[in-house]
Amino acid sequence: MVKIEVVDIEKPEGVECIIGQGNFSIFTVDDLAKALLTTVPGIKFGIAMNEAKPQLTRFTGNDKELEQLAAKNALAIGGGHVFVVLMRKAFPINVLNTIKLHPAVATVYGASENPLQVIVAETELGRAVLGIVDGKAANTIETEEQKKERRELVERIGYTID
Repeated sequence: MVKIEVVDIEKPEGVECIIGQGNFSIFTVDDLAKALLTTVPGIKFGIAMNEAKPQLTRFTGNDKELEQLAAKNALAIGGGHVFVVLMRKAFPINVLNTIKLHPAVATVYGASENPLQVIVAETELGRAVLGIVDGKAANTIETEEQKKERRELVERIGYTID
């Protein structure tokens, strides 16, 4: 038997979230924390990772609120070796390659500031992430004016060349 559950990720507005899965959480949680600190100066984050043995959630970071929320969310997901990163003062685009290139990271399921839900399957062995619901579904195609606004926003936040 497989039970399917939806886990809502709890986070304040404006906080970015990355959810993935790795291995060897006894050191991976600290390694990823060091990687985040050296990738974006001034980043504020909390990271938590579930360990299959001894069945606990390890956590660290440099922002106590985000550490506690990352741990709470990782525990709610419950899958072995699943990690949750919550961060401020950085975007996922700034850190995703650093996270994905860590030798113990197997996959990244999603990365967003949007409201997130995690689809979890539970069997007699444990829990697994099936996927991520990232915000609301699109319901229209952008207009030329919206395209212009999008490109202006990208410029304002510094992702273009003069």
